[in-house]
Amino acid sequence: MFLSKMPLNRRRRGAVKLISSPQAMHAAVQSCFPPGSFDESEGRALWRVDETERDSIALYVVSPVEPDLSHIVEQAGWQTGQMWKSAEYGGFLSSLESGQRWGFRLRANPVHSAYKQDKAWADTKPVAHVTVKHQQNWLLDRATKAGFSIPDGPQQEAALQVVDRSTLRFNKGGHAVTIGIATFEGVLQIEDPDLLRATLTNGLGRAKAYGCGLMTLAPLARA
Repeated sequence: MFLSKMPLNRRRRGAVKLISSPQAMHAAVQSCFPPGSFDESEGRALWRVDETERDSIALYVVSPVEPDLSHIVEQAGWQTGQMWKSAEYGGFLSSLESGQRWGFRLRANPVHSAYKQDKAWADTKPVAHVTVKHQQNWLLDRATKAGFSIPDGPQQEAALQVVDRSTLRFNKGGHAVTIGIATFEGVLQIEDPDLLRATLTNGLGRAKAYGCGLMTLAPLARA
């Protein structure tokens, strides 16, 4: 497995297109791998675009095969300095143990099943959660099967925050698609390392092709 990070230059027209279009970014990420790259490997390519308080923006990719991001650099990257960095991810994943606490970041598509009826159909369909509380509960409900827990009690408010919410709208195959996005940050405790490793490499939730599902971990700041 590999974890790659590439800074994007938001002043470039190509970067604006990729950042604003999840379909275009998905196609660009898939083009980083030769045809058949995933035929004999487990997992898939996950990606996420992060924006920081310093107004910098970066593309993260987790994949079972090392990507070649040179064509994204040509469209949307910086032409000087380190254009992107790929690191072997397996060693870090193997070091995860029960009881460890890590900071995390996750961009996800929190949904629930609901019965909807209109002129075209009547069926149970995934519907986006729209409140912060419902979005937080969505993640809490999936934590155990994903291999982690969120500290409860008075600490939980700080340990699980929704730091950004947005809605993606685009057309696919002549149909309008709407995806509700929530970006989570907080602190998790590892309960089952194998399940968490699967979460980190396979993603969490729906809309993975559109930049959702990739969870990353970071060491907690020392007190």
